[in-house]
Amino acid sequence: MPQAIVRLSIPFESLVKSVRGLGLKEKRLLWELLNEQMSRVEEDLWEQDAVVRSEIREARAAYRAGDYVTIDEYIAQRQGKA
Repeated sequence: MPQAIVRLSIPFESLVKSVRGLGLKEKRLLWELLNEQMSRVEEDLWEQDAVVRSEIREARAAYRAGDYVTIDEYIAQRQGKA
């Protein structure tokens, strides 16, 4: 049986008031949920950006060509400069 989707329209001020009434555990859970959702949206927006797509193509080409430094090599280089 398909699940029904219900969309609610809640005034933002009511939502803020409700969040203020949550306990710490619920606020952290909400924070994690919002952070995850925002990350997905931001990632989608970045992938639509022509400059970002170009940079990704360049980075992949450099990787395929072997033109990269591993994290261990990077750390070793940084420690050598410090």
